[in-house]
Amino acid sequence: MASTVTEGREVGLAKIRNIGIIAHIDAGKTTTTERILFETGKTYKHGSVDEGTTVTDWMAQERERGITIVSAAITTFWDLQTDSSVENGHYRINIIDTPGHIDFTAEVERSLRVLDGAVMVFDGRTGVESQSETVWRQANKYEVPRICILNKLNLIGADFEGSIKSIRDRLGANAAPIQLPIGNEHSLRGVVDLIKMKAYTYKSIEDNKLTEEEIPSDMLNMAQEYREKLVETVAEFDDTLLEKYLEGSEATEAEIKKAIRKGVVAGKFFPILGGDNRMATVQLLLDAVVEYLPSPIDLPPIEGVNPKTGEVITRERTNDNPFSGIAFKVVTDPHVGRLVYVRIYSGTLKSGSSVYNSTKQDSERIGKLVLMHADERELIDEAFAGEIVALVGSKQLTTGDTICDPAHPILLESISFPEPVISLAIEPATKADQEKMGVALNKLSDEDPTFKIKTNHETGQTIISGMGELQLEILVDRMKREFNVDATTGSPQVAYKETIKNIAQGEGKYIRQTGGRGQYGHCLLRVEPLGRGEGFVFESEIKGGAIPQEYIPAIEKGVVEKMESGILAGYPMVDMKVVVYDGSYHEVDSSEIAFKIAGSMALETASKKAVLTLLEPIVKVEVTTPEEYMGDIIGDLSSRRAQIQGTEDKSGITIIKAVAPLAELSGYATNLRSISQGRANAYIEPSHYEEVPANIAEQIVNKNA
Repeated sequence: MASTVTEGREVGLAKIRNIGIIAHIDAGKTTTTERILFETGKTYKHGSVDEGTTVTDWMAQERERGITIVSAAITTFWDLQTDSSVENGHYRINIIDTPGHIDFTAEVERSLRVLDGAVMVFDGRTGVESQSETVWRQANKYEVPRICILNKLNLIGADFEGSIKSIRDRLGANAAPIQLPIGNEHSLRGVVDLIKMKAYTYKSIEDNKLTEEEIPSDMLNMAQEYREKLVETVAEFDDTLLEKYLEGSEATEAEIKKAIRKGVVAGKFFPILGGDNRMATVQLLLDAVVEYLPSPIDLPPIEGVNPKTGEVITRERTNDNPFSGIAFKVVTDPHVGRLVYVRIYSGTLKSGSSVYNSTKQDSERIGKLVLMHADERELIDEAFAGEIVALVGSKQLTTGDTICDPAHPILLESISFPEPVISLAIEPATKADQEKMGVALNKLSDEDPTFKIKTNHETGQTIISGMGELQLEILVDRMKREFNVDATTGSPQVAYKETIKNIAQGEGKYIRQTGGRGQYGHCLLRVEPLGRGEGFVFESEIKGGAIPQEYIPAIEKGVVEKMESGILAGYPMVDMKVVVYDGSYHEVDSSEIAFKIAGSMALETASKKAVLTLLEPIVKVEVTTPEEYMGDIIGDLSSRRAQIQGTEDKSGITIIKAVAPLAELSGYATNLRSISQGRANAYIEPSHYEEVPANIAEQIVNKNA
């Protein structure tokens, strides 16, 4: 049914669903979203990824490449007509369509942080794929309830039971189907609803009418068997259903739905729907979204800390509680400037009001408020709990910041993002592009927390870093199109890191005596290696005032700056603990700058004693290939220092799983096409860091000397 965004804003909190569509690349997220928009009357024709006519993939680069790059927010409405475990009527569904490519993982991370539920789309031919595992882990991290849909069961190679098995085995999910496909591959024509025990069929893609029928006789036994397993699985979530199940009594449709909903909201059960998301069965998916995924008030109160006292506090997710929200996305809009997306957890927000940014400990005035429909905006005066809105004109707010009522401050959990693994040098094509390039890069970095910029002060080069070559390629393309900046780039460089192997101590003494007041800073540091991925820890063991407390932060600053510039080969240092345990000071000559320099000197001395080593990013590689090319592909991977972890056969297709150093995979996609005559494809995602072999580390150090 058609509706403008504002028409349905009066629906109660119980009738709001904030959901994301998440999946591996090419599983069918955007197509699912487009069919939802069609079924709910938001659009009047089916948007096509192949034809570049989708609503949510609105950027030129998305339409050209047929991939999602940025998450898009859409609001639509659905009238639940059937008897249900929830109240019938008009429901508001706020949808975020997320990218599937690993280079844009930040978009998935920040979307899941603010969503109440998710629809996980799987390719029904392959089931769980590499990026499926990654987004599933991200959803687990933020405890997001999910329902699953097996898509593409209409295509050759569809494997309904194999896909379900992969969800249970590879994801460890307590999952069971609530629908069975009628037919397989090209004969797919509908689904059996295991709760209603009815069949729903359709005639074609264009047809948006579902016909309710009796279950085909040749599927009845199978449907009854699956229904019994479903009831057995969800009975533990509801006492009434459990009692009936143990007595052997027949459960009602409402009782089963109630138990499923309890299991889903608790994050302990994941119902699986199956079919082809281009078809009218998406109506049943919309019913499932409303019936099983939580509203804002189904979830526990949002938890944070009081920024002044550090004590844990909570907010009920209602309009009459003090305002709290989190900024999760920044975009530069060509028409209105800087837009900041905010998820409101409690209270209300009015345009023109003042809020407190508890992350930056600063006040901010709210300009205009808008509701987003992909790249279209709708002006509103007030926003309520449970809504996702955008603020126009905010200068200070960045991704992960908490904003709240100044009289009732709260600091919510922020959003963590992975570190970039690949870099390249970028230069303006002309003098005129120099200044514009700096502005463009800063705006793009503001939008994407995994996109980093730094200047190499020795060479004067600007280095940009990100999660992969595709991400950097698209950002450079956006710079040209959106900011009219021409730039040339160098070849991609791997983001190595430096670390230490042993515990060691070092002394830093900085004494300068010039006319008048001198400089005196003296400290002794101990460095200790930490586990991979544990980052950096700084501690003080100073006792008896050997160094006054006010100089300790200056020592830490000197340490951090030295770690950022590196010692062995100029790469950032990670995974180490630094402890300042002794030193001395001068009553007159000591200063913060002197202790900062002393800290830097002491770190360099201690690190060299602790045996410095290089770390390199290791990636997971999953190659899907016809069997005849398997030997050549494995041989090629082995020559690139890859470790083959296993192979898997699926209907004549072999999946090769390996881990390999990112440094060895330059140009791999082109080489793979050549080996397999264009029939194999690779999926690559960052995994972890490992020590570089000594002979290769020596070459890198000599090259950077």
